Amino acid sequence: MSIVLHAPSTPTAPGLLLRPWRGGDADALLTAYRDPVLLSRTKNPVTTPAEARAFLRHSQQGWAAGRRFSFAVTEATPEGERLAGHVLLKEVAPGRPYAEVGYWTTAAARGRGVAPRAVDAISEWAFARFSASGLTGLELMHQIDNPASCRVAEKSGYIFQEVLPARPPFPRDGHRHVRRRP
Repeated sequence: MSIVLHAPSTPTAPGLLLRPWRGGDADALLTAYRDPVLLSRTKNPVTTPAEARAFLRHSQQGWAAGRRFSFAVTEATPEGERLAGHVLLKEVAPGRPYAEVGYWTTAAARGRGVAPRAVDAISEWAFARFSASGLTGLELMHQIDNPASCRVAEKSGYIFQEVLPARPPFPRDGHRHVRRRP
């Protein structure tokens, strides 16, 4: 998979590189999931090497199927790159007008504009790549008790649409935000 997306640097954070997950990302993935905040907000935690391998395998299968596009979000460092988060486009299908965007960031990346830049980059890519297949909008959903995700959605051009009632595996009501094709 040769798709690589870029998001520009800001005064407080380096530029971002969004690339498909690689087999060598397992250790960084495990480190990211040691964060209690991330663990509290995910329905599929990655806490063991087997779960990390399953996450990476699922990511590769999604790319191969052409319906789920999962990117590692990295920042350049003098030593190479550092994992800053994850962003994905899912439920992509020809003729389906909407797809869903999801994301998370590492503890060290929070508060530096990583999430909005990554969400914006994947959103621009999604519209460029899938508009001819009928994609007209993207949805971003989060639990109601996550105001930071509301800010990410707003900064990324997603407009609040509605409150969604709680349903398993999510114990709280949620918000649905939408970004329409330009």
